[in-house]
Amino acid sequence: MSSIKISPSILSADFSKLGNEIKDLEKAGADLIHIDVMDGHFVPNITIGPEVIYQLRKYTSLPFDVHLMISPVHNFIKNFAEAGADIITIHPEATDDLTSSIEKIKSYNKKVGVSLNPETSVDEVLPVLNLIDLILVMSVNPGFGGQKFIENTLDKVKLLRKQIDNKKLKIQIEIDGGINFENSKKAIKAGVNILVSGTTIFKENKGNLKKNIQLLRIG
Repeated sequence: MSSIKISPSILSADFSKLGNEIKDLEKAGADLIHIDVMDGHFVPNITIGPEVIYQLRKYTSLPFDVHLMISPVHNFIKNFAEAGADIITIHPEATDDLTSSIEKIKSYNKKVGVSLNPETSVDEVLPVLNLIDLILVMSVNPGFGGQKFIENTLDKVKLLRKQIDNKKLKIQIEIDGGINFENSKKAIKAGVNILVSGTTIFKENKGNLKKNIQLLRIG
């Protein structure tokens, strides 16, 4: 398995200085920048749109790992692709035709992710495994930061890891929600490649970003 990557979630950053926060994350050793886009409809919260992502793009060369929690998602793919997203992750429930939305993301030469909520079955993603680059397993119900990790989502990770390895696919498994220094070890052991973390990276050890990223990475 490839080395563990850390994708800090800027949902926990100081929104009044997001550009500088992203610069600091890059200096601290982040591999990607995780950007949660929420519409107040698909999930009960509102965050940022493509214009903000476009403005943030100049602050780093790190890949933008953009998680779209919006519905209907298909009509907005173009906006986020052109704003500077490198990976665009969508939910099966947010589109009428998952394959069509995946193909649309790929048409902009972007990497494609599919996200599974805690209650969403692995069966939703199995038919499109050969079309995607990433599976994002949500270990909390999406919508808010700072929630408690749902332990049994690791069963989903193990099942996906087995499927991906059996088919010899190069799909990354990412996990997001309540990730801390303890459960990150379990997630890595279950087969995760990318850890998304907000609160732990920004708040633990008096906000020492570099130390917190390193601690998560080593599991």
